Amino acid sequence: MFDSPLSASAYEILEVDPTVDDVELRRAYRLRLRQTHPDTGGDAAVFIQVQRAWELVGTIEGRAAYDRRAGMTTGTSTETDTGAGWSGWRPAAARTDTRPRARSYGHPGGWRRERYLVLIREWAGRGVEVPDPYDPALVRSAPRDLRRMLADALAEEATARTVSDLGMGFTVWHDVAVGADADDKLDHVVLGPSGLYGVMSEDFGGVVGFRRGEITGPSLGTRAPVTATLGRMRTIAKAARVRFGGAIIVLPDDDLAQAVTPLGTSRGVPVVVVRRSALAMVLRQGVPQARAIGGNELFDVRTRLQQTVRFV
Repeated sequence: MFDSPLSASAYEILEVDPTVDDVELRRAYRLRLRQTHPDTGGDAAVFIQVQRAWELVGTIEGRAAYDRRAGMTTGTSTETDTGAGWSGWRPAAARTDTRPRARSYGHPGGWRRERYLVLIREWAGRGVEVPDPYDPALVRSAPRDLRRMLADALAEEATARTVSDLGMGFTVWHDVAVGADADDKLDHVVLGPSGLYGVMSEDFGGVVGFRRGEITGPSLGTRAPVTATLGRMRTIAKAARVRFGGAIIVLPDDDLAQAVTPLGTSRGVPVVVVRRSALAMVLRQGVPQARAIGGNELFDVRTRLQQTVRFV
């Protein structure tokens, strides 16, 4: 929790200043529990966030460690309580294990991460070199559009790791171009025994809701992520002459009240919104009502996509 560049800090969830004393912090925690408890009309997802926030800052030791990681102290913000380098937002290190992986093409999160590095240096550097573009204090102080760029890159990378661990029966294409605009893309196209799926890895920075088959929430503005995803999938399906079995929107666990939320179908394509931790299960078992693919058809679909897919 609170690992996203867009997510509220533990103090923001508890609605207190980071400098508040321990007595006032506990008082705020109890108040927020009462305000958000589902039995008194509160939101269950926010209630869980309040509890997890307290787990992080409810003790002297935990609070000190959290403040260092979050860049809220005057010390070195990249140090953790163990003395190891903080690396939560930096590119993941190369994997050293030799277990069979899914076939993977493209660079997940690559375009957004590169764009973030350019923009954060322009914003923070103003002609001066930025020592660490992933410093927590710097990231937290950046404009929301910049933080969202990094958050989306991290979300795409997390999905890529999940799919990779599913093994050789799966194939995934990342950062699939749809139009001339680099940002007009489908984050992932995933092919496996359970079906062919268009997948978007999102992070809206807060709890979301649903209305008429679309994702809603104060941080989305006028965006319609489900509608946009389905449109991009149709473009790719037409170009490659394939049929998608379902659309999957992946969100951080803390932003959803349940693991899997079906949103109905659009032109016969079922849509589900899933917690990040539930993605592997959904891809293995298949989206409800999705058509499974096997045998020669799987090989044919893979070949068509491989010949058609372009990357941003």
